[in-house]
Amino acid sequence: MATEALREPADPRTRRARVSELEVVRHHFDRAWDSLGLSDDARQIFWEPYREVSVQIPIKLSDGAMHVFHGFRIQHNGARGPYKGGMRFHPEVDIDEVRALASMMTWKTAVASIPFGGAKGGVNVDTRGLKEEELQRIARSLLDKIDKVIGPNRDIPAPDIGTNAQTMAWMMDEYGKLNGHTPACVTGKPISLEGSYGREAATGRGCVIMFEEAAARLGIDPAETTFTVQGFGNVGSWIARAMRELGAKLVAVADQDGAIRSEAGIDADRLVEHVHVGGGKLTEYPEAEEIETGDFYEVPCDVFFPAALGGMVHEDNAPILACRVMVEGANNPTTFAADEILADRGIYVVPDLIANAGGVVVSYFEWVQNLQHFRWEEPAVNDMLRSVMKRTFGEVLHRAERDGRSLREAAFEIGVDRVVEASRTRGYFS
Repeated sequence: MATEALREPADPRTRRARVSELEVVRHHFDRAWDSLGLSDDARQIFWEPYREVSVQIPIKLSDGAMHVFHGFRIQHNGARGPYKGGMRFHPEVDIDEVRALASMMTWKTAVASIPFGGAKGGVNVDTRGLKEEELQRIARSLLDKIDKVIGPNRDIPAPDIGTNAQTMAWMMDEYGKLNGHTPACVTGKPISLEGSYGREAATGRGCVIMFEEAAARLGIDPAETTFTVQGFGNVGSWIARAMRELGAKLVAVADQDGAIRSEAGIDADRLVEHVHVGGGKLTEYPEAEEIETGDFYEVPCDVFFPAALGGMVHEDNAPILACRVMVEGANNPTTFAADEILADRGIYVVPDLIANAGGVVVSYFEWVQNLQHFRWEEPAVNDMLRSVMKRTFGEVLHRAERDGRSLREAAFEIGVDRVVEASRTRGYFS
């Protein structure tokens, strides 16, 4: 169940990029740092994590064998507030991936102007096939081993790939056993345990808000839009549902099991019922045709939402993407080589740094509610989310157009600039 080498797929279009996520983030960070004209001797301070925690998680599973998983919590930068970032359970989790994602959280919270720093965590476990009690033991063991470095004013975990509201409930409960009832120690919790209305859908809904902003800029009518989604977990499924609310048509979906297509349109709610409620495979959905996963990239559409793993858009598939706009629901889905290809092809990219910030924005709302033991209704949460996302898009677009940058370049420059300014104001950096 622990991390194993994964075989390279036969179709190069469907592989993950060979370049690591850490290299991708470092590329964008260095470019922003140089563009801002910051001193080279301070670069290392803002690139390297403040703290790294690595732990063993030995668990005897139902096969009777003892499995030793490895857990990580990396706190990248806390100049702007408590560390904030998700907990990922996935077999490919390793320390470099977590370093990259922790760094991304630092710049993401800064661009969105919410008072958090950046962190990330994970365990190299394949959750498929595990029993609920096994997942619970892994989650509680991880929390027990890192509880001294987290807390509502220190570091606040949230769900990510392979984790959900139930995982956060277990972690909150374990933290409470050690420190007393503290709902603000994690976000993304169930509503019954002081979670926030709108949090589950927030990342996907935020991506769609960003698409609406881009569509207005490009003269696209969302109601006449066709779209595709790569990854049909929490983020991808909520993107599909939120786009349907706009009147858009879902024409293709891909996930780890394969891909499906329908020119007539795929009903997002029925697909959710089939996959997430019924436990069926995406490729077994009866109202669409199964296609080769590599062919998914060539399905004509107005907007493509990569919402799976990092490194899924690269030089082997970027040249064949048949979309006008790409809105990044996943973290680091696009390599810098693919970025250049998409720019040359005139595909408008809304980068992950702002596109998928909806989750951490509503996590901020949840944290605020927990600290006050107060709750907003879902319409209020969604309205506040829209306000933050629209403001963020506007600020990044303004800088991009002013300086002749891409949205990604502008977003990184704003994020790095704000973190450096906070550090300078604290007296850490001059």
